[in-house]
Amino acid sequence: METGKISQRIKYYMEKREMDLSDLAGETGLDKEFLDTMIKEETFPPLGPLMKIARALGVRLGTFLDDQDTRDPYIVRRSDRQAEFSVLAGKNKPAALNFYALGKGKTDRHMEPFFVEILPESAREKHLSSHEGEEFIAVVSGKIEVIYGKETHVLHAGDSVYYNSIVPHYVSCAGEEKAEIHAVIYIPD
Repeated sequence: METGKISQRIKYYMEKREMDLSDLAGETGLDKEFLDTMIKEETFPPLGPLMKIARALGVRLGTFLDDQDTRDPYIVRRSDRQAEFSVLAGKNKPAALNFYALGKGKTDRHMEPFFVEILPESAREKHLSSHEGEEFIAVVSGKIEVIYGKETHVLHAGDSVYYNSIVPHYVSCAGEEKAEIHAVIYIPD
């Protein structure tokens, strides 16, 4: 998905709810300058802030990711999987995470499943975030570091973690080789 579509959808729902950037910052707890930069430069925010934006605008996270409707069962073949968005390591810096949405198009979903490539750049700057809901991560390859509150855990291929995402957390690559995970995020209605 083009990041511009996400910015356009955020602006659309802000207008619909008659919110300006100050209102959105107040509702999400996010910095107004961060929101302004994200929308004007059409950069994709990390999932934590995007979930807060979705909650503040009264929509589900998938509203920013969906492009089409499908019917059950929704199947994504590995050969058809495409990168939906990347989270940058910083302004004008390389991608730190590449997300492949695995549930896009299933409009009645309550979970957001992803295949994620976690690149070494993700470990450069670690900013914990929190949001309502739960997350489940299964490591497919490589190793990752999960910071959860004051705890730090290193997970290897075959390991998994399930946690309440209201606790500040951050997931990054552990080492110089990219890691791959399956992640499922549940956000209550």
